[in-house]
Formats: sequence, structure tokens, C-alpha cells
Amino acid sequence: MSTTIRWGILGAGGIAHAFVSDLLATGQVVTAVGSRSLSSADLFASKYGIASAHASYEELCSDSGVDAVYIATPHPFHAANAMMALEAGKHVLVEKPFTMNAHEARAVVALARTKGLVALEAMWTRWLPHMVRLREIIAAGMIGDVRTLIADHTQKLPIDPKHRVNAAELGGGALLDLGIYPVSFAWDLFGKPEGIVATSAFSETGVDRATSVILQHEGGRTAVTYSALDSRGSNRAVVIGTEARIEIDPVWYTATSFTVLSADDRVLERFECPLVTRGMEYQARELERLVNEGKLTGTILPVEQTVAIMETLDEVRRQIGLRYPDE
Repeated sequence: MSTTIRWGILGAGGIAHAFVSDLLATGQVVTAVGSRSLSSADLFASKYGIASAHASYEELCSDSGVDAVYIATPHPFHAANAMMALEAGKHVLVEKPFTMNAHEARAVVALARTKGLVALEAMWTRWLPHMVRLREIIAAGMIGDVRTLIADHTQKLPIDPKHRVNAAELGGGALLDLGIYPVSFAWDLFGKPEGIVATSAFSETGVDRATSVILQHEGGRTAVTYSALDSRGSNRAVVIGTEARIEIDPVWYTATSFTVLSADDRVLERFECPLVTRGMEYQARELERLVNEGKLTGTILPVEQTVAIMETLDEVRRQIGLRYPDE
């Protein structure tokens, strides 16, 4: 029999609200929330009918009524928060980027293995219905040999220099916040890149405001990605094969639809996304499945790939000269 996983939420910001809303709408169980202040935790708990509100992350991780912790703090705190929860015997679902760099990622994964616990990156796009169907279409050979991915993640975000996305001390910049999505998509399709070429433009606060990355993969396959935090683009993606292509509607990394088009532009399939939620419940279900099956990692996003994606991002950062405080 499957055991119900009781979730604790570490951090009470916007992404935590989105996550909990989807979990509760789909019948999953959230039993506790922890914030840096009791008032913040109380407000969050009251809004969603959560039984326990904690005035610190340490209290949340010590809560015996919690089985798994969702890490929803800013990027630089992911590693420490995840390791705190793991040390307390909790499985962790860690918001992307999993950590600030590959070194931190390896440390989190090593501790999870030592403890026999699941550590999963919350790259929610991987489990959305349109991505599941996309992988099926590619595996069936409908678009022939896959040659290219072209994808952007571009947003018009706040310009306040103290805002998280603009602050170097909070891991700001387009790459870690937005660019990780198309880079992870490329890894999903093609695996480890054989070559990486990156270029960037920086903001006055010292973070990348726009970054372009070309990933060269085995067999001449290529991924072309672009991310920006100061200008919104199409937010479309296209997967090009020798026989057909898959055009993913905006916003491609959210629950959306796509069209499969032949080389002469005939519609081969139209996929309409069935979701009424944002779709964040799927990543929670994946962690719950792994726990109930006694597995430490899965096949859609193996934890080893999460570490390798951080290595790719580290190389991009090296090429563009993006460094954060204390590195």
C-alpha cells in the first residue's frame, strides 16, 4: 500500500503559494510550514488550512508530522536548507536551481544517499503532460531524427536593484532563474553536451540580464537557448526533426499545448493540455512515488543529471564571467 506523504513547506514566498495551491487542489497533504517569522508562517498556514506553523526552518525540519520538505527559499540558501532537512530525516524537493553550483549539488546528493532519502530537483516542467507526450512522440520516431531545440525563457521582471532577480547576493540573474529551463530541456532531449558556447549582457547590479547558450551534442545535435529578465519574448520552443517538428505554444515551460507539423507543414497531431492547476503537483507526486517504491532517484530527472546540469551552468557562468559573493 502507498503511504501518504505529509509535506512541510520551507519558505513562504510566491513559489511556495503556487506549490501548495496545486497540492491541495489535487488531494495531496500539507501539514506544516516554516518561515523566518511566526507571523509569516501563521498567515500562510491560515490561508491554506495547514495545521502547524513554525517560526523557523529548524522547527519545521524537526516536525515529526512532516515526511518531505519543499525548499522554497532563494537560490543561495537551497543547499543549506536541503541539508538541514535531510539531517532531520526528511526527503527534499528543492526548487531550481537545485543549488548555486555543482559542488553544492554533489554535497546535497551525497548526504541524501547516506541518509537513504530522496533529493529531487523541482524542475516541474519535466513532469507536465505536454512534456510526457512530447517524449512519447520522439520515442515513436514521428519527427524522425531530432536535430535541434530552440527555446527562450524571457520575462519583463522588476527593475528594483534590491529585487531577488537583480541581487547578486541572492543568486540573481537570468541564467539561474530563467535560463536553467531551456538548458534542462536540452539535457532532457539530448543528454550531456559535448560543447558549450555562451555569451551574456550584464546589468548594473552585476548579474546577467540576458544570456545566450548554444549546446552542442553528440551526432551534431544542437540546442539554442536564450534567457532574459528585462524583456519578454515569445517564450515558445520548437523541437526540429528530420521528418517533422514540434512547436510548443507559449509559455512552453508551463502546462501548455503543442502542434506536430510535417516537413510540408501538415498538422500531424495537436496536443491540448488538460490541466486546470498550474501543474506543480506532478513533481510532488514523483517524489511520493519514489518514496513509496523505495527508490532514491527516477528516470525522468535522475539526481545525477541534476548535478550534471549544475556543471553545465557552472561552465556557462565561467564563460560569461558571472560570479557570486563568497565564491
